[in-house]
Amino acid sequence: MTTQEIHTGGCLCGAVRYQAVGEGLGVSHCHCRMCQRATGQPSVAWITFKEANFQVLEGTIKEYASSSWAMRGFCGQCGSPLTFRYVEEGIPMIDVTVASFDRPAVFPPTVHLWTHSAVPWLSGMDTHLPRLPGSSGDSPTS
Repeated sequence: MTTQEIHTGGCLCGAVRYQAVGEGLGVSHCHCRMCQRATGQPSVAWITFKEANFQVLEGTIKEYASSSWAMRGFCGQCGSPLTFRYVEEGIPMIDVTVASFDRPAVFPPTVHLWTHSAVPWLSGMDTHLPRLPGSSGDSPTS
């Protein structure tokens, strides 16, 4: 039997603590306008896990329907962005903000997504990574 690594994290104020099990399904920098507006940042690093491998340990993640197909989760006390959960049937995945993990350095991004809305002064970041103008599925709101 193999033991999968448990990764823990939480919000800025400590009201929400969570864990994710395993390596994750992929790590990306997202440059879409929804992520930019939701975080106030030019891009957000996300790691995707199977929803069954993610668990809130303490507190409650508040959610906001940022589109018809996803809910954005955050701490209701300090506002830290934490999750992006797909609500469409057949997509049992959840994206978690890399920087909210206790050890974010273990999740280096491997791709940039939605670069058509990337701010131009961020172009020098991780230049060795592939840059895709979008992602699979529906396009985020501009």
